[in-house]
Amino acid sequence: MGWLSLVGLHWLSTGENRFGSDASNEIQLHAEEGEVPPLAGTLTIADGEVTVEPAHDAELTVEGGAVPKGLRLIDDEAEQPTILELASLRIYLIRRGEGRLALRVKDTAAPVLRAFSGLDYFPTDPRWRLAGRLLPAEPGSTLRVPDVVGDVLAEPTPGDVEFELGGSVHRLHALEAQPGHLWLVFADQTNGSETYGGGRFLVTGAVQPDDSVEVDFNLAYNPPCVFSPYATCPLPPEGNRLPFRIEAGERTWAAGH
Repeated sequence: MGWLSLVGLHWLSTGENRFGSDASNEIQLHAEEGEVPPLAGTLTIADGEVTVEPAHDAELTVEGGAVPKGLRLIDDEAEQPTILELASLRIYLIRRGEGRLALRVKDTAAPVLRAFSGLDYFPTDPRWRLAGRLLPAEPGSTLRVPDVVGDVLAEPTPGDVEFELGGSVHRLHALEAQPGHLWLVFADQTNGSETYGGGRFLVTGAVQPDDSVEVDFNLAYNPPCVFSPYATCPLPPEGNRLPFRIEAGERTWAAGH
């Protein structure tokens, strides 16, 4: 399921967190297909761990079978988080900031999935395919990266990417992407009009042995927050706001929230 199916984000409190369709629950859920019972279960947070207690006769499942009482939920920091299934909903635990926990809810029958008609891009233009260079950071260096929910995390950084455009040299702080590539979270002067107001993402080409790297802004893409108000996207770190228009890559999704 992609980001279009994301329909809810519920921050959890220490102790018991009841979930179901009834308004008295700490977490109120509704599904596009199938029935969510008034009380589907209870999540309990203790010592940084979350367990789930399904309500009697609630059709709450995991991996196709009934959810056992006291099941400990694995969060999204693991490769395979525990995914609970309830009607058309798919529910799992995320961990953000300094150990904050939330329940992320996706709906396989979300109306926006049926309405989606594709993405919009600037015309591909080779002038936005630039020769860059990685300026390596000291081993163990980190970069302060804010996100849309107010957290600021120190993330490992391999260094800065330097490139020339319009006769001037510019730098962007880089994060780690897949091995050998760099991830740029950047803003430019198209944000808020042609492109998403919170910036865009870009994965570079492979860093070469001489630290040269291709920076192709035609490959710039939107963060998940374009598709749902319940995503927890990183924002451009300080220094990653370019003072000109990058008329390349993915535009704002026309039906964005």
